[in-house]
Amino acid sequence: MRKDPPLVVGVSGASGAIYGVRLLETLRAKRIPAHLIISKSAALTLKEEMGLAVEKVRALAETTYQNADLGAAVSSGSFRTRGMIIAPCSIRTLSDIAYGTTDSLLSRAADVTLKERRRLVLVVREAPLHAGHLRSMLAATESGAIVVPPVPAFYQHPKTIDDIVNQTVGRCLDLFDIDVGLVKRWRAEDDEQNDE
Repeated sequence: MRKDPPLVVGVSGASGAIYGVRLLETLRAKRIPAHLIISKSAALTLKEEMGLAVEKVRALAETTYQNADLGAAVSSGSFRTRGMIIAPCSIRTLSDIAYGTTDSLLSRAADVTLKERRRLVLVVREAPLHAGHLRSMLAATESGAIVVPPVPAFYQHPKTIDDIVNQTVGRCLDLFDIDVGLVKRWRAEDDEQNDE
């Protein structure tokens, strides 16, 4: 039986650790294999924001790698993947990707994803942004990355933080043609009624 290639998930040290955790929970629930890289800063943020030990988050993935392991499978283009999502993506990680600095597995795996012309989604969490941040976003985008700041969709009338997080995670997975039922689509109910 042929196994689907994994989605590589990176979690860096920006605020918004919940995005990475929800992404991993969703992939696990849908039996989509996830290969995980967590930076040292992300481990601290997970503890601070969610009270989670990094081991609990690693347990959500099929395979995990140390960020210092530049010889890991995901550092090679010959290792097949669906692509990569970094959620949240710090400005440091964004800048490393934008300018080809590959001294961590997180940035190396992202660089490999781009060179292999696979999808790379960066959930960049920073505000406000200065010109250097914007230049890094542009450089990453010009190399093929998709920058997805976690901007809430208020047309869905979110009631909880989970509603906001789920919408962002669902939209990120949409970019890989993975529909996990988290996204409330714009006017979807109106369109269904018009078809009747």
